[in-house]
Amino acid sequence: MFQYLPSFLKLDLNTTLFMFLSFFISILLVLKFTRINKLNLPPSPPGLPIIGNYLQLGTLPHRSFHSLSQTYGPLMLMQLGQLRVLVVSSVDMAKEVMHTHDMIFASRPNLTSTKALLYGCKDIAFATYGDTWRQKKKLCVIELLSQKRVQSVEFIRQEEAMALVDKIRKALSLSEGCLTVNLSEMLIATANNIICRCMFGKKYDDDGCRFGELGRQIMVQISDFSMGDLFPSLGWVDVLTGQIKKFKTTFEEMDDFFDHIIVERRMARKGPNKKDFLDILLQLQADGLSEFDLTENDLKAILLDMFLGGSDTTSTTVEWAMAELVKNPAIMKKAQEEVRRIVGNKSKIEYSDVDQMAYMKCVIKETLRLHPAAPLLTPRETTSSVKLGGYDIPDKTLVYINAWAIQRDPEFWKRPEEFLPERFENNKVNFNGQDFQFIPFGSGRRNCPGIGFGLASTEHMVANLLYWFDWKLPTNDASLQEIDMTEKFGLTVNMKVPLRLQPIPNNNFVE
Repeated sequence: MFQYLPSFLKLDLNTTLFMFLSFFISILLVLKFTRINKLNLPPSPPGLPIIGNYLQLGTLPHRSFHSLSQTYGPLMLMQLGQLRVLVVSSVDMAKEVMHTHDMIFASRPNLTSTKALLYGCKDIAFATYGDTWRQKKKLCVIELLSQKRVQSVEFIRQEEAMALVDKIRKALSLSEGCLTVNLSEMLIATANNIICRCMFGKKYDDDGCRFGELGRQIMVQISDFSMGDLFPSLGWVDVLTGQIKKFKTTFEEMDDFFDHIIVERRMARKGPNKKDFLDILLQLQADGLSEFDLTENDLKAILLDMFLGGSDTTSTTVEWAMAELVKNPAIMKKAQEEVRRIVGNKSKIEYSDVDQMAYMKCVIKETLRLHPAAPLLTPRETTSSVKLGGYDIPDKTLVYINAWAIQRDPEFWKRPEEFLPERFENNKVNFNGQDFQFIPFGSGRRNCPGIGFGLASTEHMVANLLYWFDWKLPTNDASLQEIDMTEKFGLTVNMKVPLRLQPIPNNNFVE
């Protein structure tokens, strides 16, 4: 209706509206801070009126948080609009959060993006803590992600790793002279194919299928803050800006895909010897064997969790590992010698081979330390007020644990900025959640339940890349430091510039 007003009236109207909103928000903030100013809160960096510390997040929040924590300490309280955020940046405080007070910090914030994209947070990763969440996690751990299940899909990892090798070989055969491959793109496709075959019994990489693309889109959109998150009374602004429509469009396309494949599977009536994730969940739903009412939305939310947790995290870890190995040729050589000695002249790498590759496993551990796929662990939310490090932490505080900063703490890691897989040789420190200086998968009740599943895929992909090819930068005179290691932030943090390398076939292998 305002398009018919004269321009000077539009300006006055917009100015008045802005002033009214600013005044309204200021009153809310004053009332809020008046209630909590008697508490002994953690230190906070100074912020701007109304928006608080929002602009200090930067494009790479894990790095921004780390820089600020150098001044304000391992427990730092930030204000993002009306959203109160606690940033945890030390081993001791991480242990307090994920072990000592794990129950209080076990819930998740219900953000606009997660509610819109994850079926109202009916999944496992972002669900509110409670009985239903516990039952869903138990179902996934026992039925989908157990060690027995991981071993049962070993053939899928082998086949897809060899498909990756064949794709690289084909590119070499079609090239003339020096060839580079977009390894980042190939790794994403391979990780997607592995998890899709485990979930649905087939891969969805055909022309016209946007499943993998939608998954990556969701990973990016989930990390977005909305106006309604920062100022709950202004959620309607997200409708005007089109953010809600963007979430809805992505969700509906993914939901349609799930509906189609579920209907297709029910009509197919697969035999009992063919058990992918979808088969298992549909059988549990039909038989009523789960400890809770497994609705259609519950089922789809769990499937989406499995895909998000098993695709980008795997490809991102392999991507960083290969980048670091090319930058460190001595480490690359040592890892390749181990892989090739153990495998010998076999035509494929088996689980028993990978199990013996102690140094390669150290390479992956060091990659997870220096480049955790999720540098800020999935945010938590306090379920009640609590004392932490001598400070008062109010109820409903959003909590970020900065694993990236903790895993570079010089108090626990010598030369923390260097890529040194040897630090894990004869070292009992592991990522199982018991050593709080190394928490790429989190710890406590909300740790990642798919560690074994994701790690098996990562190890198999790295082993095959090292066995079948030597790797170098595209030009002979390129400096080893010329790889662009700039990060791109999302729910996972991968390389901003795709990793392009030159593969050289391993001529010592006799097929």
